[in-house]
Amino acid sequence: MSSSGFVRGRGAAANPRNRFERIDIDFEPGESTAERGDAPKTELFRDDSKTILSRNDSPDLGFQYSLNPYRGCEHGCIYCYARPTHEYLGFSAGLDFESRILVKERAPELLRQALLSPRWTPQVIMLSGVTDPYQPIERRLRVTRRCLEILAEFRNPVAIVTKNHLVTRDLDLLLELNRFQACGVYLSITSVSPSLSARMEPRASSPRRRLDGVRELSEAGIPCGVMAAPIIPGLNDDQIPAILEAAAEAGARRAGYILMRLPHGLRELFADWLGTHFPDRRDRVLNRLREARGGDLNDPRFHHRMKGGGEYAEQIGRLFETSRRRVGLEGGRTKSPSAAAFRRRTAQRTLFETPPSPAARP
Repeated sequence: MSSSGFVRGRGAAANPRNRFERIDIDFEPGESTAERGDAPKTELFRDDSKTILSRNDSPDLGFQYSLNPYRGCEHGCIYCYARPTHEYLGFSAGLDFESRILVKERAPELLRQALLSPRWTPQVIMLSGVTDPYQPIERRLRVTRRCLEILAEFRNPVAIVTKNHLVTRDLDLLLELNRFQACGVYLSITSVSPSLSARMEPRASSPRRRLDGVRELSEAGIPCGVMAAPIIPGLNDDQIPAILEAAAEAGARRAGYILMRLPHGLRELFADWLGTHFPDRRDRVLNRLREARGGDLNDPRFHHRMKGGGEYAEQIGRLFETSRRRVGLEGGRTKSPSAAAFRRRTAQRTLFETPPSPAARP
């Protein structure tokens, strides 16, 4: 299903067919919320997952385990590579992805069980790796915060990537983790243009608010960086210098980028979105992306999917590196948060704990 319009407050304008489903719903004109221009209300569903840590074996990523408190993301970023994961749940990668959110209410309890296990090797956990841990519903549900409380209790290192200023709400827990060099935060900033950001990421924090988040975290001493992700050829690639300059001024220490990829049904969604919002750029953007993706709109191969290949991808890489060095930001894989202070709390005291003074005993 394609759409020639847009839905107020949402990134996608339709619910394309789930690639795993044999039956599709064909609405009569005016029946669907997309055709009326109505934004569907966000629905929350309970996710009864039995485990909470996902293991990653990709050499392109700098972490092995990630924790996703939510499935689906209300930010509604039209380019999000995670959209097709909603199809595994019987939903669509379109409006369903941003309006039908699964909540892992037991995530803190499951995390505690995982960290208490003698099989757990203390190491960095990424929050979240798929959908944003600080999407709007987190303000009320606080699932991510409760997971951070567990990580702080165990002093297990964590790295966070988000598009939401809400991460600053948890500064107290980040400061506790940072006492042991056990945390790092990246704010994802795709543009310094409020209007472009509002179209691409309708429910994420504005670029200014994200930069405010970088500033607040950095001034508090939290290691903070910026991800220019994704870079979209012909749409926001020319903003790389401005993004990195603004990040450096806000106090970021490092920066990275990822080239956009369009797996599965995301191709149609993004092409339709371009046709609605940037019809004059649609073919140019898609052709540039094909040029950087070996003639396709996606290249899932390890060592290729994050940065692409070919002359155009190399141009983006050179522009990013030149701009990064000019403003003094670190790049590449930097030192990970430390797991040296990890501890497991048990009922039995250790030989190294200081016992309470006699006066403090009942």
